[in-house]
Amino acid sequence: MGLKQKVYTSIVSLGKKNPHIMSFLRKGLFAAERTQYTWQYVMNGLDDHLVLFEAYNGRQYACSPKAIYEEMLKENLDYHYVWVVKDLERYAFLCENPNTTIVKFGSREYFRAYAKAKYWVVNSKKRTSIFKREGQYYIQCWHGTPLKKIGCDLDADKSNAMLSIEAIHKSYEEDGAKYDYLISPSKFATKVFTSAFRLEDRQDIIIETGYPRNDILYNYQESDIVSIKERLGLPKDKKVILYAPTWRDNQHQSGVGYTYELPLDLKALYESLHDDYVVLLRLHYLVAQSLNIDEYSGFLYNVSDCDDINDLYLVSDLLVTDYSSVFFDYANLKRPMFFFMYDYESYKHELRDFYIDIDTLPGPVSQTQEDLIADLKQVDAYKEKYHDLYETFNQTYNALDDGQSSKRVIERCILSHED
Repeated sequence: MGLKQKVYTSIVSLGKKNPHIMSFLRKGLFAAERTQYTWQYVMNGLDDHLVLFEAYNGRQYACSPKAIYEEMLKENLDYHYVWVVKDLERYAFLCENPNTTIVKFGSREYFRAYAKAKYWVVNSKKRTSIFKREGQYYIQCWHGTPLKKIGCDLDADKSNAMLSIEAIHKSYEEDGAKYDYLISPSKFATKVFTSAFRLEDRQDIIIETGYPRNDILYNYQESDIVSIKERLGLPKDKKVILYAPTWRDNQHQSGVGYTYELPLDLKALYESLHDDYVVLLRLHYLVAQSLNIDEYSGFLYNVSDCDDINDLYLVSDLLVTDYSSVFFDYANLKRPMFFFMYDYESYKHELRDFYIDIDTLPGPVSQTQEDLIADLKQVDAYKEKYHDLYETFNQTYNALDDGQSSKRVIERCILSHED
């Protein structure tokens, strides 16, 4: 790590420990970025055949931006593509396509790409320093059907550990004001997005196409599962549990930084399940690095750095989650789902609250590990017990997913603007 990077890392680390310093840093960052972006905006014109893609602020090559990009390549459309990434070396393979380049998140090339690209295809809120020019189209894919409340729907008495509730509301409203399209997988999601981004007067920009990111869940081949298992080093004679909990806003403490404690007794989990199962742990990138599971090698696999969670969906036989939106997507596979909500009361009343009643979830809800393990051992019985509820759930939240959502987005949001 060079001196410049060390200084930057130290400053950011200090800011994470003190909200007042963080506020000052945010204002300074905005001013610097706005100046840099404005320069690129003035010096570069619009490129009608340039499409920009970004997933999770450059951290991954995944989600709906990936699905739309790969569909555009498949259809051999006449465009150039740029991917925003944080790790140029890791994603260098994207440049094997002669029409694709990569730019580093936050770099000069990053701001130039945003200033030039006619289409922005992203799945999370943009930097406030970036603004559109006439003729540009901001296609917001978002990154899941929400269970927990988001954006402007968050209650005034709840706040993120890093931002005030007022700042959260402002960031969602400002980003929503820039959208030309907001992709929705259902009428339920449309209603949520309308209030969360304060789009009551612009509901026509929300288009219900299904989620492009779920296309692979309908189009995969059995050979894909075999290939992914080999890549992850998974045994062929064990069933696979995917454990994918959500990020918790209170996993940050002023003066300490990011904190996390896995809510599982790993020894008890191993003793109960290792004969028949292996467990894939998919944790938030901010806390995954603190996890040490060496003692349970061959049973627990930390797959938190796997870019595309769809790969983990495909190789898993069942899902264990809590309040993460992953279960909406996973339900397309019609495989068993279990909900481990050990902190349900505090999460609901102190952090986020929910858009739907947990009684409508298509799987058992447990609040202790003992109950979770007991539920897992009855997986076959639960398939029958939750069959009808599962069908209703998919009709409500996934009725539009059919493997063709990317095509619909491309036709509606991109090709419709071409001469």
